[in-house]
Amino acid sequence: MIILHHLNRSRSHRILWLLEELGVDYEIKQYARDAKTNLAPPDLMKIHPLGKSPMIEMDGRLITESAAIVEMLCMTHAPHMIPQVGSDAYIQHLELMHFAEGSAMTPILLNLYVGLLGDAGAPLHPRIEQQLDAHYGYMNDVLRDNGHFVLDELSAVDIMLSFPAEIAMRQNRQEDFPRLAAFVERMHARPAYQRATEKGAN
Repeated sequence: MIILHHLNRSRSHRILWLLEELGVDYEIKQYARDAKTNLAPPDLMKIHPLGKSPMIEMDGRLITESAAIVEMLCMTHAPHMIPQVGSDAYIQHLELMHFAEGSAMTPILLNLYVGLLGDAGAPLHPRIEQQLDAHYGYMNDVLRDNGHFVLDELSAVDIMLSFPAEIAMRQNRQEDFPRLAAFVERMHARPAYQRATEKGAN
């Protein structure tokens, strides 16, 4: 049995979505953000010292970090969602799996935190906006004509890049990045995504 430690309104949603896509047996342990601070509850620190979500328990082991979780779940339950090792597609898979958290999330988080500074953060906004444009533009451009990032069907990379793509759409960048907007619409239309949204609401 897989256990997902799931925090509402977080990157954990894509793990819940992946579990629904895989059709495996799993259990959700729900955690809610503090209504005032929007921070994760201290209970998550009882599971892991960083107190972050997502985390899964699988085969008696705790696994953290979204990309590691997605990789392990796909390797174990859906190897077709990862390109053949050694292929050009696999190299792109590795690049984009790391890009999702290592590059794309950096300007997104900077935009969030600097925005809390009000006028004091104003000097940083032009650089942050430039980086948001660059990263969203890259995602928009590397999307294949079939609507996926690496393979002809849903892949681990699609799962990982869904979150920064959704952030772009929440920032009303649909007209700037239409291919990315179409990707988000397609992912949201998937029955497994809709089931995950319903199950993860708390």
